[in-house]
Amino acid sequence: MSTTDTLAQHLASTLGLKNTTNLYWNQSSPVLYEQALNRSEGKISEDGVFVAYTGTFTGRAPNDKFIVDDAGSHDKVWWGKVNKALSEAQFNQVLADALQFLEGRELFVQDLLAGANAADELPVRIITQYAWHALFARNMFIRPDDLNRTLDVTEPKFTVIHVPDMQADPDKHGTHSGAFVLLNLTRGLILIGGTHYAGEIKKSIFSVLNYLLPQRGIMSMHASANVGKKGDVAILFGLSGTGKTTLSADPNRALIGDDEHGWSDTGVFNLEGGCYAKVINLSPEQEPMIYKTTQTFGTVLENVVMDQATRKLNLDDNGITENTRASYPITQIPGALYPGKAGHPKHIIMLTCDAFGVLPPISKLTTEQAMYHFISGYTAKVAGTEKGVTEPTATFSTCFGAPFMALHPSVYADLLGAKINEHGVSCWLVNTGWTGGGYGVGKRMNIHHTRSMVNAALNGDLDQVATRRDAIFGLNIPVACPNVPTEVLEPSSTWVDKAAYEAKATYLASLFHENFAKYSEGVAETICAAGPLKGRA
Repeated sequence: MSTTDTLAQHLASTLGLKNTTNLYWNQSSPVLYEQALNRSEGKISEDGVFVAYTGTFTGRAPNDKFIVDDAGSHDKVWWGKVNKALSEAQFNQVLADALQFLEGRELFVQDLLAGANAADELPVRIITQYAWHALFARNMFIRPDDLNRTLDVTEPKFTVIHVPDMQADPDKHGTHSGAFVLLNLTRGLILIGGTHYAGEIKKSIFSVLNYLLPQRGIMSMHASANVGKKGDVAILFGLSGTGKTTLSADPNRALIGDDEHGWSDTGVFNLEGGCYAKVINLSPEQEPMIYKTTQTFGTVLENVVMDQATRKLNLDDNGITENTRASYPITQIPGALYPGKAGHPKHIIMLTCDAFGVLPPISKLTTEQAMYHFISGYTAKVAGTEKGVTEPTATFSTCFGAPFMALHPSVYADLLGAKINEHGVSCWLVNTGWTGGGYGVGKRMNIHHTRSMVNAALNGDLDQVATRRDAIFGLNIPVACPNVPTEVLEPSSTWVDKAAYEAKATYLASLFHENFAKYSEGVAETICAAGPLKGRA
């Protein structure tokens, strides 16, 4: 019996997936490249990079994600707007229709690993209609063949059934629309359909790990991580657009991972084997290592504008979406650790892009402040293309990753606080947003200044520097930093109109308090009190 026959029998007996006569199991990246091209799934850039377009969905579909509410998950999941419930019967109906939809079709199967720490790894199986989605999965997760391992056909603990061409029927299936991302945490099954956006594959597994790992005392984090030559590990939290991927790809530090990590009793480990970087406006001067991946075989580019005649990329063109992406194996970053794992962190940096221009560019956090800002997960998004909208919008994403957190925020915050105290971690809040005024008035923080501040924190250059307590946010701001002008460190000094600064800062402080009120139940009073000093109702 061939290996694919063995897999086919297993899928038929465990899932009910029948007539799988065209299975492509664990194909290598070059073969998947060829398959995707032969099937006209995408095109090749002038540098030989595969470029795919995802159609209607160019980002995640958060309103279409559901978790099955059953006996195993009911008392654990933090149900609400993010974690919406779906009945077992509804899930089973979608599953049955998805299996029927896949009968007789060509399918690509990749058996991979999530979690670089062998004791905590999760073997996952990705079943998809498209070769390029299989290549994406192979880029993003840890490849067993790189470790001289072959997963047994029965070894995967979670299976993703990916049917992007199938549309759900909300009346029949209980979904929000034709797209669906359905997590059955008890059965180890994930159903994704109605969307070709590849990020749903990786984020669904991250959501699973955010459910499983904390229940075992392991902190799961939407964060990047790197390590210095002396073994000093740094974790960088931050939402999209804050510079998490950019700042973690430091030529002087080894990259552990750029997006998702666990923190166990033995240290920090990457949950992935690749990176999924935003590439809009990417430049070789500002981000040389990430820029290079857009010219390297093995990378998958999503929704990047390309000249159809010359196949030349235009990374500055947002005509398709602002959310252009590159998926590449982490080994494309020079000096990256793979599989990525290291010791306990010495520093935690929380990144925010404050488009109001009032948060300090760097400040030292107490443990309680770190927990407060971790739960808050603040950044600000610049107003989009909607006519007449000029004010930035505050965004609060719990634990810097609300869409992927299945448990109550206090579970993650308590784990974080305990580990900070146990290992004596220094914590910093870094604003990569605006200075000298908000969006439209001030200017974006100089990336070279931000790198200097981050490096100074990591190198210990700020350990003995005096700090000044901010009167509005209660943050401890260093009065000096190497290679950074002193006036840049104090946000109010960069504003011409001081009264306007205080009004805007107080307004942002009030938004912090308003947002945190929903978490006050179940969160220690010392954490609640660690927020801004002003702006309380």
